[in-house]
Amino acid sequence: MQARALVREARSQYFPTVSVGGSYTRSQTSSNVGSTANTGTLAGKQTQVFSFPADVSWEPDLWGRVRNTVHASQYTAQLTAADLENERLTEQAILAEYFFEIRGQDALQKILNDTVEADKKALEIAKGRFDDGVDDQISVVEAQSTLESAQSDAMNIGIARAQYEHAIATLIGKSASTFSIPVQPRTCAPPPIPIGLPSQLLERRPDIAAAERNMAASNAQIRIAYAAFYPALTLSASGGVESSAVKHILVWPSRFWSVGPSISETVYDGGLRRAAVNQYIAAYNANLAAYRQSVLTAFQQVEDSLAAVRIFSQQIQRRQEAVASSQTFLQLELGRYETGIDPYIDVVTAQTTLLANRQSLATLQVQQMTASVQLIESLGGGWDRSQLPTPAQVTGKPMRSETAIQH
Repeated sequence: MQARALVREARSQYFPTVSVGGSYTRSQTSSNVGSTANTGTLAGKQTQVFSFPADVSWEPDLWGRVRNTVHASQYTAQLTAADLENERLTEQAILAEYFFEIRGQDALQKILNDTVEADKKALEIAKGRFDDGVDDQISVVEAQSTLESAQSDAMNIGIARAQYEHAIATLIGKSASTFSIPVQPRTCAPPPIPIGLPSQLLERRPDIAAAERNMAASNAQIRIAYAAFYPALTLSASGGVESSAVKHILVWPSRFWSVGPSISETVYDGGLRRAAVNQYIAAYNANLAAYRQSVLTAFQQVEDSLAAVRIFSQQIQRRQEAVASSQTFLQLELGRYETGIDPYIDVVTAQTTLLANRQSLATLQVQQMTASVQLIESLGGGWDRSQLPTPAQVTGKPMRSETAIQH
């Protein structure tokens, strides 16, 4: 909104400045000054003057200073619009990541709840075998310890989930104490994401668009600095009425006026204008380098996210196989323990292996989803440069809704 106002401020220089006013002056000359017939000055005389002047001045934009100032302001307004879209994209990506983290915590909660139920059954088996004299007390103690450890881990999951939930509440402008997300233990593979050509990436990212507009604004500033080398022409006129009596203020003889152009040119400024041009050229070169760096960073982020999504997909496949193998391992160990072939410590080992693999699988699935979010963010999140407001749009007055937001 501020940048749009600056555009209209710059455009106001296209038009003349008109000012009106009124004044009243009462004065008395010194009595110790002799009267002068030539000037009409009388010693000790009191006079009063009523004056209502109007002044008009206009500086034609001969060398493009105003035009380039308007262009620079328009480019800056487009830059701020792209910055706003980039900030919106960043916050949306953070929101999505927090949401998938919550779903991952729910999945971990279900895994630990299932583990607690399985450990309870294992403890019952161990107690039964101890009561029957088939097994010793150490198996009961091991089963009890495994169960209590799983119960503690299950309660600890709630801390991270609550923090992610509170973070989402803050992002969407809600009070953390009154906001909640229902528990839904679900992890899924991300949908396929169309990548497109590298050149399309430059059209999709608002930060690249902002860097390009910043470079354009710097280029306009150079042209503004060059305009200072040329003379400035000002057209001015003034007129009005004045009289020593109010009753004569509107009569024709009370009028006065003057009109005429003026031109000025700086002959010597100690290198000030040249230094200003060099300053804006240096700023342009810096913004050009920043633009190139933004493009390189964009390609790097896309490649990083693509690699992460691909590798996480391969890891998930291997971890799923490990979960299946550890489930078979646990079933076999339970059977061998119930038949008295293996001690209970081998069952604990199988339980720990299965739990670790299931937790690792859930974590990898969440990481894959967050990597997909980062990939979508790196691709611009569906934004396109065509959505950038045009110079005409940033020059116009704000919409009613925008004004309401401002207030």
